[in-house]
Order: sequence, then structure tokens, then C-alpha cells
Amino acid sequence: MHEPTTADIDQAVALLRGGGILAYPTEGVWGLGCDPFDETAVLRLLALKQRTVDKGLILVAAAPDQLEGLVDWSTLPAPRRADVLASWPGPNTWILPVTPRVPQWIRGAHDGVAVRVSAHPGVVALCAGFGAPLVSTSANVAGDPAPTSRAELAPAIAAGVDLTVAGETSGRGIPSTVRDARTGRQLR
Repeated sequence: MHEPTTADIDQAVALLRGGGILAYPTEGVWGLGCDPFDETAVLRLLALKQRTVDKGLILVAAAPDQLEGLVDWSTLPAPRRADVLASWPGPNTWILPVTPRVPQWIRGAHDGVAVRVSAHPGVVALCAGFGAPLVSTSANVAGDPAPTSRAELAPAIAAGVDLTVAGETSGRGIPSTVRDARTGRQLR
């Protein structure tokens, strides 16, 4: 399978801007993504996963500056902020203090938002092309194993997305770690 071309990324970005849902490879597993500010797209993605909105979703970005205005860095102690920034780019998701700009359908029942800056070239190209972070959640029905290859996408998931982006995972084989930036505690 080939890596996404510029034309592939352009097609995916156009689809995202139109409310579409993508399946795409990340560092460890295949993910589902959409525009986090498009409530209809997010609710459609959650229905596809059979996941409740209260659990919240991860946002993935191409660079830390894409998170400006979404996370409240000012409430995070300097050493914790340094830990977060030192772990990126890579498969490290952090729960950070959230600003009012992040919609409830992304936060879920939480007072923070889960964010990651990816090192995967395809994910970086998608976020850079889109000009903002994307939803990033494993491409599986809630409770099922996360797929590590395109061939492992469940038929219902494959049929429910608007586009499957070309490429492979980085070979990590497991989802990103999740830590609370306020305490440093690992949650996954």
C-alpha cells in the first residue's frame, strides 16, 4: 500500500471540510477522524463506533501551535508543560486544561481535553492540510480490538467512513499512551 500523495491529502481535507469521516493510519493503530468542530460529523463518528459522547475524544495535531486557543497552558505548572512538549511529536496523548472553545461533544463529561501531536507523516500531512487538529479515535467499534492494519478494519467501520486514507501505521501496534498533564499520572 502506498503512502498518501498530495492529491490523496487534498481529497481527504476536502472531505473533512464537507463533514466527512476518514479512516487513517497513525503511529500505532488505524484511527477514525473528522472535523472536531462539526457536531454532526462527530456524532456520526460516535454512532459508527457505538461510543457514547460522555467518554470524550482525542484531538491530534501536526504541531503544538495547532492547539493554541483549545488548551489552557496558563493553568499548567511549567514543569508539566515541559514534560508534555518534550514528549511530542509522538504517540503520547495528554489530558490538558481546556478552553471554552472546545465543544462538549469533544470533551465529553471531562474538564480537560485529550490532545496529541503526531509523528506519523500521514497524520501530520492531514492536520497540516486541514489547518487544525482532527478527531483521532481508534477505528473500531467500542470494546473491540483496535485495528493495526487496513485489512483489520471491521466491515461496518470500513463501510461507514467516507474515505480510507492510504498508508501504514508506524508499527507501534498499540494506541497512544494517555496521561493527565496536571498530575503526570498514566491513564492508558
